[in-house]
Amino acid sequence: MFRTALRTVLAHKARLLMTVLAVMLGVAFVSGTLVFTDTLGNAFNKQSAKSYKDVAVSVTTYYADDQETDGKKQEPGLSPKVLDEIGAIDGVASVTPRVEGFAGVADPDGKLIGNGWSNTGTNFAPGENGKDPAYDFTEGTGPTEAGQVALDKDTASRGEYKVGGPVRVATNGPVKEYTLSGIFTTEDGAVNAGGSLVLFDPSVAQKLFLKPGYFQMANVTAAPGASDTKIRGDIESLVPKDAEVQTGKQLADQQAADIERELSGINQMLLAFAAIALFVGIFLISNTFTMLVAQRTKELALLRAVGASRRQVKRSVLAEALIVGLVASTIGFVLGVGLAVGLRSAMGQFGAKVPAGPLMITPVAVAAAFGVGVVITLIAAWLPARRAAKIPPVAAMSSVHAVATMKSLVLRNSIGAVLTLIGAAGIIAGAGVGKDGKLLIGAGAFFSLVGVIVLIPLLSRPVIALVQPLLNRLYGVAGKLAGQNAVRNPRRTGATASALAIGLTLVTGLTTVGVTLGTAIDKATTDNIKADYMITMAGGGGGLDESAVKALEKAPGVSAVSPQRASYLVIDGEDSFASGVTPGDIQQLLALKTETGSLDSLSGDAIAVASDTAKSRGWKTGDTVTVKYEDDKTARLKIGATYEPNEFTSPTLISTDLVGPHEERPHTPEVYVSMDGGATEANELALVDALGDNPAISVADQQDIRNQFGGMINTALNIMYGLLGMALIIAVLGVVNTLAMSVFERQQEIGMLRAIGLDRRRVKRMIRLEAVVISVFGALVGVGLGTFLAWAIGETIRGSIPGYVLVLPWERIGIFLVLAGLVGVLAALWPARSAAKLNMLTAIKTE
Repeated sequence: MFRTALRTVLAHKARLLMTVLAVMLGVAFVSGTLVFTDTLGNAFNKQSAKSYKDVAVSVTTYYADDQETDGKKQEPGLSPKVLDEIGAIDGVASVTPRVEGFAGVADPDGKLIGNGWSNTGTNFAPGENGKDPAYDFTEGTGPTEAGQVALDKDTASRGEYKVGGPVRVATNGPVKEYTLSGIFTTEDGAVNAGGSLVLFDPSVAQKLFLKPGYFQMANVTAAPGASDTKIRGDIESLVPKDAEVQTGKQLADQQAADIERELSGINQMLLAFAAIALFVGIFLISNTFTMLVAQRTKELALLRAVGASRRQVKRSVLAEALIVGLVASTIGFVLGVGLAVGLRSAMGQFGAKVPAGPLMITPVAVAAAFGVGVVITLIAAWLPARRAAKIPPVAAMSSVHAVATMKSLVLRNSIGAVLTLIGAAGIIAGAGVGKDGKLLIGAGAFFSLVGVIVLIPLLSRPVIALVQPLLNRLYGVAGKLAGQNAVRNPRRTGATASALAIGLTLVTGLTTVGVTLGTAIDKATTDNIKADYMITMAGGGGGLDESAVKALEKAPGVSAVSPQRASYLVIDGEDSFASGVTPGDIQQLLALKTETGSLDSLSGDAIAVASDTAKSRGWKTGDTVTVKYEDDKTARLKIGATYEPNEFTSPTLISTDLVGPHEERPHTPEVYVSMDGGATEANELALVDALGDNPAISVADQQDIRNQFGGMINTALNIMYGLLGMALIIAVLGVVNTLAMSVFERQQEIGMLRAIGLDRRRVKRMIRLEAVVISVFGALVGVGLGTFLAWAIGETIRGSIPGYVLVLPWERIGIFLVLAGLVGVLAALWPARSAAKLNMLTAIKTE
């Protein structure tokens, strides 16, 4: 029977090609994901181990202005005295202190190299030999004077900087020009992430990022034979209690665990989409084997007649599936390895530097790829194999294919209806629960999807019947025949449409939720921000320096300017986050809706509080509260106003004149600016000039602000579309496969139609229309279910998204349906051409 199965596979190579492609694509995604993440994990882990190879102990301090230790103000970092004490510990060979913060440089076009969070500045820390152990200089030397800096090799290359030449370096203060003293290579994570690293003279770095004379951290190397654990214990007694003291091995292990956690998220996401693709592939595989079994009814019946048992016939079909699964898995695994190599190269194209390392092909990746490919194929072929085993020997006497019994159809439809009702009830119940209903919705979505898939054959008849009059009117005989062919075999139509329905359910659901969230965010932005511009550090690279705020206040054409300083207060004994703002100007820049009192009171000794905060704390306008600032000084301030909660401000507003004197290092995430004449190119240029043409500072107008808040959603949607694209490709292969099989089955019928006058053009049109009808039917089911799921998901997040109102993206839905029709047309090209080329007389003689 195995030899029979092998001969059958070889005899039907063309018909099984689509099945091989479907399994191959799914396996390629699975194997590519596993090989890619294993390769990255191995490379980063080796890099991590290399980075901490010579580190015995690392010390990191966390400074806060208001912290005290044993009744004394905590020092801002590691002082020279503490560093000397650490160096004197028995077994310590050397101590390398560091201080770091944001620092960026521009490319030749004046744009920031990197993305803000990966732009780092630190100090050059030479040892006794004059070299810094963390950096290998390829040109020049490290900075030894206040006016010098050194750059990593990639940044110097991208910025076209030369040793001895000028470099403009941006921190959170004004841009300063330095002389490039050297270029180095490094394994620093910021550089590997596509960012930049600037080395300063130690005194300059301390002044920029902390305080003169202090360092944030230090790496300790041990003398031969010394115990890292003992050194760590001795250091812990010298540094503040909240300082983090770890051995090099602990740091390497922690970083390895962090890397694994990060890659695990990517791994799970990619594997989830691979699972979707394989799930869609099940319908294609099952459809293929169902049609092959139907076409070989006489052959299988003859096998039964000459003595083959049901079990042997079933094994024969499963053996065919096993062969197909093995072949497809082998090709898919090879493609997956190629995909992993491509993804690794693509990361480099996007600016991320991937550490060197071998391609990791683990036994787990091989076993998963072949296991998934073979198992999925066998599962999909099991039902057709079971049907094949039930073919009676007497069927060899007839050319009529076995048809589904009424009992099986009734049972199928009943199960489908029950599953759909259970799923719909779960989705509605989850939507009613709110934010805690996601699990119910997920379970309901699964049952609904399975139920609808089971019911699709039943649904196909009435739905397609609705468009039958239109087909008749527009396309005549070809349209009438196409509609009849689409519902002739409801199971086959249902299986083909199911693949498209799954893909469109996910695409429509994601699109609807994404567009709704984007609209809500866009509305919140336009409703709450009246300013012409929002000034921030590029890429969220920290807060703006006070010098930037003062420069903006002096810029020509500015009519209103206010920082939104992130301040920390203790009000009546409770911690409170506050926004430090400029009274008078803030009302012109943000749409703050006052409920009681007046925001003008901010110009005096008063604060304004969000109404929900005031209610929860039992405050009302006119009350006096005790405010404790960051420097522990206190003041009695009035509640001058309450305002409607606003997602762009903190629950408390306070004048910068009141809070400023108490903050040693103010943190200003953004500054809002309005200008005479509104947002114009000239006004934007005036702001850029006022800020010293600083590449690290972003000047965003209203549209930029909206894009900034809503851009992440569009990016996520585009990624999702790309990942779901493979599932849709498999669905298209399913349509092609179904039509090709259908043409093969109906050779005699097509020959008769040609004989009675249906020309080749109308034969092609008939096949194309059939494909379009099936594709659009599947798309309609998917759009309906996807919209229903999007509504339910929206109900769970409505409470956390101000102004959330479900938005149906009719334009995109229309595009999806048009694309589904186009898919049908393209999928029908080959089958339609094959049908039109059939020899009339040969086709009529075909059984």
